[in-house]
Amino acid sequence: MKRTRSSEGSRSWFASALKSAGLPHMTIHGLRHTAASLAVQSGANVKTAQRMLGHTSAAMTLDVYADLFDSDLDEVSGAMDAAARSAGIDALLGE
Repeated sequence: MKRTRSSEGSRSWFASALKSAGLPHMTIHGLRHTAASLAVQSGANVKTAQRMLGHTSAAMTLDVYADLFDSDLDEVSGAMDAAARSAGIDALLGE
């Protein structure tokens, strides 16, 4: 079965839609990576990203998108420090 084209000169419906919207060339796969990046940056946990992307395991999601989580290390460290301080365990922190 042949795919339906939205215009005679186009290579695909997606290319035609991008052209009509005045958007630059991109791929659907690129949009998938953008969606994953935005999900991670917005705080989605790995299991949520896994389900969104249809990966068979969270390990697969981490393998593919692990570099996106690197910037979270400082935020996690700060949040853990704040949680420890609010729990009143300053003595354990050496202060």
